[in-house]
Amino acid sequence: MNTAIALRLPARFRWSWAWLTPLILFVAVMAGTAIGETSIPMDTILKVLANRLLGTEYAVDNIDAGIIWNYRLSRAIVAACCGAGLALAGVVLQALLRNPLADPFLMGISAGASTGAVVVTIAGFGAGALTLSLGAFVGAGLAFCLVVLLAHAASSGTGGGRGTQAAGAIILAGIAGSQLFNALTAFIIAKSASAEQARGILFWLMGNLSGVRWDDVLQGVPAALSGLVVCVWHRRALDAFTFGADSAASMGIAVRPVRGILISVMALVTAVMVSMVGAIGFVGLVIPHAMRFLVGSRHTRLVPASALAGAVFLIGSDILSRILVAGQVLPIGVVTALIGAPAFAMILVRGKRVQ
Repeated sequence: MNTAIALRLPARFRWSWAWLTPLILFVAVMAGTAIGETSIPMDTILKVLANRLLGTEYAVDNIDAGIIWNYRLSRAIVAACCGAGLALAGVVLQALLRNPLADPFLMGISAGASTGAVVVTIAGFGAGALTLSLGAFVGAGLAFCLVVLLAHAASSGTGGGRGTQAAGAIILAGIAGSQLFNALTAFIIAKSASAEQARGILFWLMGNLSGVRWDDVLQGVPAALSGLVVCVWHRRALDAFTFGADSAASMGIAVRPVRGILISVMALVTAVMVSMVGAIGFVGLVIPHAMRFLVGSRHTRLVPASALAGAVFLIGSDILSRILVAGQVLPIGVVTALIGAPAFAMILVRGKRVQ
């Protein structure tokens, strides 16, 4: 029913999103820059941007200029990139695995990426040859391979009429993989980290945007855009995968190469995001479901809508993390869980009633 409604939307309304999307994203980033521990007027933000980007010489307080450019603006952009990337990863995993509960956090990808990042940071694995993002990518890939192998062994490659058993095996394998890599991360921290390192890393593992700067923007923006481009390019393949691999093959799609490309790109996107801000849950789970209610299940609309909604959602969560407790910044993963868990419960109940 949702798909049918989306298909009946006037073409003029659909095309309006071409200019509404950057406008919505710009407003969200400006809100993330203006709202925080102390509010900054919008005209001050615009003057700082004009001074930095256009070479103007508006009179602006140096402290406000430093907060805006060096702290809040980069933080808002990275939050948008992470939200978009994690939402896209959720869309892809749910389509490829045909499981509405699949997302990078639940499938163990985020936990594996965290382990890889911690190994490179604390244990010094690779002797400097591995960057933080590359270490996170290796960990994410290992975690996903482990989950797939474990799920395949548990379900004995079931499919067809026993698809529910296979889907349940994937989720259980993801939970087991997450717990395993979380335990490995805790062991590495306890064995190799100092007390100060352990405190900082544990806070980072719950999701932390406080330390992001423009160097992280240079990683996050290309990663998010690459994930979006790949998903849009394979949007019809994602539509086909929702009916199963056999259906996709019957439509002329090279199942293994396409699936390998999509999973590899999403693992890389997740790894980059986790290496910057830690593991953040519920974005890849809730956002795709919410967007299906609004735009339908066709990935032509679902992919860009999920990317935009994920970006706005994480910027909003970051704002809340800075203002909920006076004088203290909460881990953003706490905020996304507080919002995402009730939202997902509502989606489940509503979906059950619609059925």
